[in-house]
Amino acid sequence: MVLPAATLDHVVINARDDMDRAADTYRRLGFTLTERGYHSLGSMNHLAMFGTDYLELIAVPKGATSGRLDLLGFSTGLNGLVFGSEDSAATYAALNAAEVPVDPPVEFTRPVRVDGQEHEARFRTVRMKAGVVPYGRVYFCHHFTRHLVWRDAWRHHANGAVAVVRALIVEPDPAAAVRLYARMFGEELTRDITGGKALVIGNSRFDIVTPAELQRQFGDASPDPEGRAAYMAGLTLRTTSLARAAGALRSNGVDGVTTDKQRLVVPARLAFNATLEFVE
Repeated sequence: MVLPAATLDHVVINARDDMDRAADTYRRLGFTLTERGYHSLGSMNHLAMFGTDYLELIAVPKGATSGRLDLLGFSTGLNGLVFGSEDSAATYAALNAAEVPVDPPVEFTRPVRVDGQEHEARFRTVRMKAGVVPYGRVYFCHHFTRHLVWRDAWRHHANGAVAVVRALIVEPDPAAAVRLYARMFGEELTRDITGGKALVIGNSRFDIVTPAELQRQFGDASPDPEGRAAYMAGLTLRTTSLARAAGALRSNGVDGVTTDKQRLVVPARLAFNATLEFVE
């Protein structure tokens, strides 16, 4: 069977049970967030929508005793990298045929309010089995109701963000880590980079690098690994203007960012333990 094409659907910041603070943090960073949504699985979210992908903040309610309690077992910060699927049943079958360890598809819903009317957004996900990747959650998402998720009114951000360019994963052995993606998508989508390996996914890429390479690129702006040898470290976002991004942060009183002609870096300590890099 033909394996699914590598496309980025969205990235996920885990707020554990502190959604109020996470949402306030990302609004101050210049993102327009959707209304708080509540999944039928028991989690809640806010989205920052871009052109063809998006950033999701996810959490469980404080004091929750059921639902997505697995989120509490992960550290705060970047925790989910999600590929797109137009046919989750075919994706599941193809991954099984390639002996990629995935769980059966799970379908769920979330109410969405559009123009004063409530609708039901529907999704089906195919997730890697627990423990397949040591650095977070990797899965495929099939949107049945894309028109309720990608809406123009939600795509305008004060910081000018329009797309996820890169997700950064820290792994002591990048060559071993990239083999999973080579099995799913083909060796031709992987390549060598300084300090690691890269997977090309549509208009974006995943960089899998050593801890030393992360420090070389971001230094003190890197996230707290919290004792983890492997973890998702941060995101590179395309903005229409670095000056616009800097102005949005400045107007919201966000101090401690670094900027030059090539990039603007928000340290992980200011972005819920995920380093954010803006480029034009």
